[in-house]
Amino acid sequence: MKFLLTNDDGIDAAGLEALRSAALTFGEPVVVAPAGPQSGVSHAVTWHDGVRIEPRGEQRYAIHGTPADCVRLGLLKVVPEAKWILSGINHGANLGADVHYSGTVAAVREAVLHGWPGIAVSHYRKSKVEFDWVRAAKWVTPILADILARPVEPGLFYNVNLPNLPAGAETPEIVWCQLDPNPLPLNYRHEEESDLYFAGDYQLRHRMPGADVDVCFSGRIAVTAVRLL
Repeated sequence: MKFLLTNDDGIDAAGLEALRSAALTFGEPVVVAPAGPQSGVSHAVTWHDGVRIEPRGEQRYAIHGTPADCVRLGLLKVVPEAKWILSGINHGANLGADVHYSGTVAAVREAVLHGWPGIAVSHYRKSKVEFDWVRAAKWVTPILADILARPVEPGLFYNVNLPNLPAGAETPEIVWCQLDPNPLPLNYRHEEESDLYFAGDYQLRHRMPGADVDVCFSGRIAVTAVRLL
């Protein structure tokens, strides 16, 4: 089985390599990822300008565009025989309303629009706590095994968020749950020549009991099936 692997942190991101490591258990991953960071670009695509494909070694291609561009060019040109699109592992969570802003999630949403199934994987991060990407790959592997064995449903993709746990912690429970509908809290500040708004403390965002934010913040792996409207 061939996989198209992408992300929004860029082709050299450690999280992408962790996802590639997990995908090798099930088939042949082909990396088609942005040449540089594209975090927060959501579902932006390049309409009027050409997008360059840059080979970066065996089964690795850097796209000078957005995550959605990577999926379009990947499926049209680089790896049209891919069976699944895998996106991540994002350096930071994509929980609840984040799915509307995230380039990581937009990549699999673009795939689903064209009839391919996809899985987005992200890793919640607390300040001053480093990622353990070897551990993250181990956590992701059984989730991929489960989802890849399920029948493909048109219009459906999966959003996975790994928790941030201390070194030596036990393998977290996997919980299937819904997206939290609460928006990110916003702060506003007026300055002399401009008005600014910015997201509040991510860790203090509202939590609906049992939804993905609550599950991930409580130290479990949140898995959500998301349907296109």
